[in-house]
Amino acid sequence: MDPREIDPETLRPLRRDEYERLVRLGAFEGERVELLEGALVHMSPHGPLHADVVDRLGAWAFRVVAGQARVRVQSALALSVESVPEPDLAIVPLGDYRAAHPSTALLVVEVADSSLRKDRGPKARLYASAGVPEYWIVDLVGKALVVHRAPEGESYADARTLASGSVTPLAFPAGTLVLDDLF
Repeated sequence: MDPREIDPETLRPLRRDEYERLVRLGAFEGERVELLEGALVHMSPHGPLHADVVDRLGAWAFRVVAGQARVRVQSALALSVESVPEPDLAIVPLGDYRAAHPSTALLVVEVADSSLRKDRGPKARLYASAGVPEYWIVDLVGKALVVHRAPEGESYADARTLASGSVTPLAFPAGTLVLDDLF
């Protein structure tokens, strides 16, 4: 079946509570999926470069936030009724997340090679709509960091692409990341 042949208004999106129930029941065991805008979306496998950059970002983030926030690596965010993305890295407020995933983040980072279109499109819209103040895309193909700030509706008012130099997250002014450390 070609999804383009179905009227969008006849599709019924999966809700977050249904998705989380299915996860608890083991429905997606052995699969890498996330819920985006009511649809189950396969997540790309991670190559060595992707994994290495996520590791480097994680080490940097743990140093930067040290007791001020929590760092979550490839873990779920409950951002809307129909979306539970699993970003490569999220810095979230301090809290107890044993019973529920965080519903907000101070910074979200996606590391992209084959997922660049998804990260620039639906994920950027989702993070902006959820009010995530800062969203970074590490573009492994273009060897650049795309920094999104100032969410307004479904987009970010400020988006800059950096190929060199450094960036400092809004929430952690002492936490400068040198781009040469990633690439």
